[in-house]
Amino acid sequence: MPKQALYLKWRPMSFDDMIGQEHITRALRNSLKTGRIRHAYLFSGPRGTGKTTSARLLAKALNCLDPNADVKPCNVCSACVAVNEGRYLDLIEIDAASHTSVDDVRDLRDKIAFAPGEGQYKVYIIDEVHRFSGSAFDALLKTLEEPPAHAIFILATTEIDKVPQTIKSRCLPFEFRRVSVQEVADRLGQIAAEEGLHIERGALELVARQGTGSVRDSISLLDQIVSDPDEVITLDTVQRVLGTANMAAVKDLVNALVAADAPSGLHLIAATVDSGSDPRQFGMQTVEHLRSVLLTQTASSDLVEASREDQSLYEEQAALIGRGRLLKAIRAFNEAIMAYKGGWQPQLALELAFLESLSEDVAPVMVAASASAPSPNAPMPMSAAPVEALPPGTPPVVEVGVIREKWMTLLRVLGSKNATAPDLVQYFHPLRVEGNVVYLVTDNHFYYDRIQTPIEKLRFVEWGLSAVHKVPLLVKVLLVPPGEMGSGQDGAVEIPYDPNDALFSEAAQLGAKISPTEQRNSLAKDQEEQ
Repeated sequence: MPKQALYLKWRPMSFDDMIGQEHITRALRNSLKTGRIRHAYLFSGPRGTGKTTSARLLAKALNCLDPNADVKPCNVCSACVAVNEGRYLDLIEIDAASHTSVDDVRDLRDKIAFAPGEGQYKVYIIDEVHRFSGSAFDALLKTLEEPPAHAIFILATTEIDKVPQTIKSRCLPFEFRRVSVQEVADRLGQIAAEEGLHIERGALELVARQGTGSVRDSISLLDQIVSDPDEVITLDTVQRVLGTANMAAVKDLVNALVAADAPSGLHLIAATVDSGSDPRQFGMQTVEHLRSVLLTQTASSDLVEASREDQSLYEEQAALIGRGRLLKAIRAFNEAIMAYKGGWQPQLALELAFLESLSEDVAPVMVAASASAPSPNAPMPMSAAPVEALPPGTPPVVEVGVIREKWMTLLRVLGSKNATAPDLVQYFHPLRVEGNVVYLVTDNHFYYDRIQTPIEKLRFVEWGLSAVHKVPLLVKVLLVPPGEMGSGQDGAVEIPYDPNDALFSEAAQLGAKISPTEQRNSLAKDQEEQ
């Protein structure tokens, strides 16, 4: 006997087994408890999200013989068992795709008057109801307006806009949503464990992502991947079977797009397709990645369902790429996917999309940073929106440790707009943050003077810091004598004496004795001689 498909074997048998549709299962359960049963329901949403399954569960619960409404459907009574085995006469399923004519609906209307043969209700599930013809909808409308007390209709559709308003108004609507990647991956992991399969979490998440929120499609993909139950299924295995590109290739392609590096991007596309990745899948993964960058750039990386490492990558790329190029790239790659039909040059559509994206750019737009992006045409651009320093004593808006941690990201952001900027800024180190003022320190007098003249250079660094940390920041540079840039604990450096610095003023008011560096060195030498 052929082995049953996993999506059929693991179809939910109770409301507890449903995932991602808690708002619907809760409402249906409450209606069962209170006895407020409607004569017509309309389930809409993407394919594979549980519409037909929920309809069957509702039909089973309505005729369940267990007196406790909290456990319906019980899957034990004769009615539940008959539904599970597909032999319950009072559950009638109609595929509207193959019964589209008005005669089919008239035949249904003639039979609906007969009382249920086994249960309390006769339940009609009409799948893909949007496929009905106009005349069929008109015939159904009369039945929905005046149904017998024992008849309940559950209409399911993936295209709610094609259902006439007259039908919608006579049904209780429920909108099913796509299920999140993590919820689908958890469900796949549960199925894999029950089936005795060995599969990595990363592989499960890739399968869930490829299922695009459809639980049924994701389970079918899992079934497709499993050939040997004893094999350990890795992420690489899933990528080979599904024809998806290595995510590293997608990230590298976006990096090439960010850097406007046409040769690297074209080589990457060719190498990825030559390695066996499906061009359409590669394009879809690229669009998904670019969309994550767009969400990060316009709102926050918290909107993206990804690991913290990937979120950091999105933040970095969002700081480097202009909004214009990003939008153009998403449109170009999405059109390439939609128009893809194979052919003798399968990667051509992706190559054209990549090259079309590399046009004149506009500056990056960062969230929560009031400083506007610099002009890419100016040598050292200046922020167009001046930022006021916060009052003394204000806690740092960004910890100095975070500034140090993302220092290399800052250099890349500055370098994307001016190739020589990192050569200058690398001679400075973050010392501390007071309010929204970042203090940078150097022991090189030449670069200390150079970064402040003209003032646009300092404004450029302020823009870069604001872009990376997504908060308006100002910069103040300090100079220490040569040799005093040695790192202390946590990368700290010795604080240079500045009589105008609020830190030293407050210390002096508290009774501290502060000596210039030369005096401190002299005192230390005298103490050693004594």
